Amino acid sequence: MIRSLRNLLRLVRILWVLARHGVFEPLENIAEAPTVSAVARLARRLRDPAVSGRWGERLTASLTRLGPTFIKLGQSLATRGDLIGEQASEDLTQLQDRLPPFERSVARQTLEYELGAPVEKLFREFEDAPIAAASIAQVHRAVTTDGRKVAVKILRPGIEEAVARDLDLFSWIAETLQRHLPWSHRFKPVDTVRVFRQTVEIEMDLRLEAAAAVELAENFAGDTVFAVAEVDWERTTRRVFTNQWIDGCRIDDTQALDRAGLDPTELLAASAGVFFNQVFRDGFFHADMHPGNMLVTPEGTLVPVDFGIMGRLDLETRYYLADTLTGFLLGDWRAVAEVHFRMGMVPAHKSIDLFTQAVRSIGEPLMDKPLNEVSVAKLLGQVLRIAATFEMVAQPQLLLLHKTMVVSEGVGRRLNPNVNMWELARPLIEAWMRENRGPEARIARTGADILRGIERLPSLIRHADRALGSLEDGGLRLHPDTVRLMARERARRTYWPIVAALAAGLLLGLLFS
Repeated sequence: MIRSLRNLLRLVRILWVLARHGVFEPLENIAEAPTVSAVARLARRLRDPAVSGRWGERLTASLTRLGPTFIKLGQSLATRGDLIGEQASEDLTQLQDRLPPFERSVARQTLEYELGAPVEKLFREFEDAPIAAASIAQVHRAVTTDGRKVAVKILRPGIEEAVARDLDLFSWIAETLQRHLPWSHRFKPVDTVRVFRQTVEIEMDLRLEAAAAVELAENFAGDTVFAVAEVDWERTTRRVFTNQWIDGCRIDDTQALDRAGLDPTELLAASAGVFFNQVFRDGFFHADMHPGNMLVTPEGTLVPVDFGIMGRLDLETRYYLADTLTGFLLGDWRAVAEVHFRMGMVPAHKSIDLFTQAVRSIGEPLMDKPLNEVSVAKLLGQVLRIAATFEMVAQPQLLLLHKTMVVSEGVGRRLNPNVNMWELARPLIEAWMRENRGPEARIARTGADILRGIERLPSLIRHADRALGSLEDGGLRLHPDTVRLMARERARRTYWPIVAALAAGLLLGLLFS
């Protein structure tokens, strides 16, 4: 009760800000929710006449006013062109995660408390003026006592409590929607907020960010075009993150790239390959890759910063993405439809023929377009546009990826508007597809499944024997014919899988010999 009252009061203030910016206008004609429509029409009267611009621009302004968590929410919402429209989605990508810096004394106090020593003993030099100040933290330049240049990231005071309050509100709203508005189930509001919560909470513990940086560095060990700055664990805690300082320019600073003699198209090809390897090879990717978070050294090495938002994709989801994109590129609309049914994204009672037709309506207009005019991010977004008709279930694990693809394509267009970044990554894509989705890969996975089944057989047999023994010890006497049937079935289950496995092994040997 107390939670609901607290969140209700907070919600009233938020609704007031949104209404003053005219954010509720798209909700005025929702037939499935007449009450929501009526409230939205009433909210129109509260709009501030001084607030102008497109709906997406007004939404951006309102979220900025509401604070850090809402800025993060807006950045995630920017990927949902299927919900808010392409223009509004593009407007939200302009959200600037910047705030005025906090006091130098607070920064020093945080350092001394977290690291347990005076600033002078931790650093030979420490610049009080931050080089960047965002909603969650700010970054200072420093030199360690042993002479290493480092970047020191410090959380804002009180940010954990503010974010926790907002996240509790989001969860409460999602639970209320899912409980009272059946049509909202398709969008999985509770699961979506859960994914968002996990993402934001990781940003509240800078040790997790440091660990993500190390994992990303290990994935690209020995890479010639991509590197991750070394973490200074001695000067890293929950509220402080210190790593190697990188001298470089933003990847979209074309003038600086030109002065350094670096080719933007070559950098675009390198970044496309890096992105592909993160998503498909590793299933672990930097999910906040706006231009300010990707630096380029004078030697042309790509170096990411800010690892607070990272995404993960399991192998099955990576296969879904690969099969979907391949189907679109080949014009195999049926294959695209089948993968959506196989993944359970479209309910089984829906018509696969009609869904194939809908997919064709998305893909056909792209077939004759030059590759530089094809946006993979928008393509996936358009698939979501047919979601309502086919009761498609939202996939929260794909939200971060979609957001990252939108931003990456935007950076690519700035580097070279005439080149498609995915076409540059084609050799990697083709190699990965051969290794993971080709006939040999499928046979190998089948063999691995058989071997795992064999490994489980002894355990299954022991469990069956114990169960039979328990029945007999408990005084339950089985008919002799039943005992013989059980013994025969046990033998069949024991030996036939072994025979099948041996046959599969011989087949694999013949295929790869």
